[in-house]
Parts: sequence; structure tokens; C-alpha cells
Amino acid sequence: MWDEQFEEILRAHLPFLQNDEVLDKESSLRDLGLDSLGMVELLSSLEKAYGVRFLDDLLTMETFATPGTLWSTLSSIEASAA
Repeated sequence: MWDEQFEEILRAHLPFLQNDEVLDKESSLRDLGLDSLGMVELLSSLEKAYGVRFLDDLLTMETFATPGTLWSTLSSIEASAA
């Protein structure tokens, strides 16, 4: 699904996700506590960790809807940068 680094970064920005709770690819990030400020912080963390840049057209609610959509977007950015 996704790598360990992604899960660690994502979990750090989801205040309503319990440590022992499974993070499913279809989980609602908003329901898990990701708000607009958290989204900006998460974006910054992902860009630093993966050495990528999210272009403005990817900064949508859909991109940050679920772990699956966010991972898919991040993977696409990495693939196009290679």
C-alpha cells in the first residue's frame, strides 16, 4: 500500500487516530482530525521527507480526502520527478 515513512508522517497529523488503530486507505482524513492547518503542516512534512513539491493544482480537498488518494498523488509526483 504505502511505505512506513508515509504512515508515520500521516499519523503524526491525525489527532483522532489512536496509536493501535489501523489506518485504512479509505479512512476520511477529515474525520481523523486533519484540518486546514494540519493539511499545510502535513504537506510541508511530506515535501521535506520525499523531496517533492505539490503543485497548486494538487492542493485540493480531494487530494487530502483519504490516505489512499494522498499516497496516490505523492506516488505520481515522485514518478514524474524521476
